[in-house]
Amino acid sequence: MSENFLGSFRNGEEMRLDAGQVLFKKGDVGHEAYVVRSGELQILDGNQVFETVGPGGIVGEMALVDGGPRSATVRAISASEVNPLDERRFLFMVQQTPYFALRLMRVMSTRLRAMNSRNTELDQADA
Repeated sequence: MSENFLGSFRNGEEMRLDAGQVLFKKGDVGHEAYVVRSGELQILDGNQVFETVGPGGIVGEMALVDGGPRSATVRAISASEVNPLDERRFLFMVQQTPYFALRLMRVMSTRLRAMNSRNTELDQADA
């Protein structure tokens, strides 16, 4: 995402995370996503790291969309800043920046495809 896009999140709601700090854990209730402003976050389950997300990236989008429990843990691997994005803000962003909705769907699609690929590899290894 562009710095112009990130600028729309300058509202004093930044959350600062220290290296190693957990943003949320798998199974937690969540109703917001987070836009990464700085640093790097890992999306993981146990010792399995699925993805590293940097500035402009989004984490926690599934809970924002469906209100379900967190499907993975997210922790900072370096000092980081994130902006929370609740449903009200999400709807505003979709109205004001239609590209944002497409960006979020692309993130979800990419992550789903990566998970499907991992599952296929595991199935082939078990065969």
